[in-house]
Amino acid sequence: MSRKLFVSVHLYLAAFFSPIVIIMAVSGGLYLLDYKGETSSTMVGQITGARLDADSETLKADVAALLASLNIIDARIEEVRARGDSFNTRPSSRVNYTLRQTDTGVEVEELNPNLQAIVMELHKGHGPAIYVVMQKIFALGLVLIMLSGLYLGWMSPMYRGKTLLLSGLGVLVFFSLVLI
Repeated sequence: MSRKLFVSVHLYLAAFFSPIVIIMAVSGGLYLLDYKGETSSTMVGQITGARLDADSETLKADVAALLASLNIIDARIEEVRARGDSFNTRPSSRVNYTLRQTDTGVEVEELNPNLQAIVMELHKGHGPAIYVVMQKIFALGLVLIMLSGLYLGWMSPMYRGKTLLLSGLGVLVFFSLVLI
């Protein structure tokens, strides 16, 4: 492959994915600064006598039926995560629901994330299935951007030493922090 092709691949991938890199870096930084966003919750109702089984083959349909019994017919449910007596609908990057099994039935709570909480849910891979596919493509693209950049630095006599030094320092800092 020619150097010109590597430069083009590197440039086009970097240009295409740069908005996503910036958004992920900002959202991750805000999270580490303890601004995780807020999710407002509203108790929607209770379905007396209802039961949910985390091992049910029809859990998603069961949850949709319970929500429909409360006149929630536009809920987007791609999957249901069960944790103990709580059942959470996904994607959680938009209005979603938590259903809690109680002694008397199932309580339903509507959760509405603000913009920062939405971005954090997307950052964690809790978005719609098509977004998760895009995140996998983004991960591959980011690896290709890094590898093509390293290759270009290695192939340039003027930048080879700097590329090796900085890459080595990056590896050293990473493993030093991991071992602390």
